[in-house]
Amino acid sequence: MHRHHHHHHERHRTGHMAWLRAAVLGANDGIVSTASLLMGVAAADAGRHAVLLAGVAALVAGAMSMAAGEYVSVHSQADNEEAELAREREELATDTAAEHRELATIYVGRGLEPALARQVAEQLMAHDALDAHARDELGITEVLKARPLQAAGASAASFAGGAAVPLLIAAVAPPAAQLALVFAVSLACLALLGAAAARMGGAAPGKGALRIAFWGALAMAATTVAGKLFGIAP
Repeated sequence: MHRHHHHHHERHRTGHMAWLRAAVLGANDGIVSTASLLMGVAAADAGRHAVLLAGVAALVAGAMSMAAGEYVSVHSQADNEEAELAREREELATDTAAEHRELATIYVGRGLEPALARQVAEQLMAHDALDAHARDELGITEVLKARPLQAAGASAASFAGGAAVPLLIAAVAPPAAQLALVFAVSLACLALLGAAAARMGGAAPGKGALRIAFWGALAMAATTVAGKLFGIAP
């Protein structure tokens, strides 16, 4: 009993992992794109008002585009899952023997003896044929079932959360230090998020932090240079 419970917990962790990963990616995206834009505009010697306006626009547009993209991709995943399950239902109704063989073959591939594999397939299909095939043949589990609106909301919220960081710094920083502060604070947050994401995935936190900080710094430096160049034009 206890072991089963442990397994259940593990499976949930992968479900949550997907959400956490999406949230971290959204926040990273929010920080990098908004900080980059803010720095580009600030480097062009725009006033604080223009800088903040650009930042707010970046936050809203980015969150919307993240939500739209996520909604579409998760929706199509949900449609695919539905279509696969419908096809599976059809196959189960028309050719049960072949479906039994299919499952047994999958279990043999995972290392069960053929006789045992047949028995397992038999019992699982007697219990819930569609569920057995959804899990083992199609790889669809309840936890991973696509929920488009939730996914869209989560990525919009995490993007906005990330974007709010450089925006707030830009709002309160003294003009002379605005660029440097936005850069430093954004990089620090990126490094923290990178480390957290790596730890969640079981990788080395230092590596994760470095990788994301490097690309973030590159993005911010590129827009700052672009802003300076355009700011020079009369």
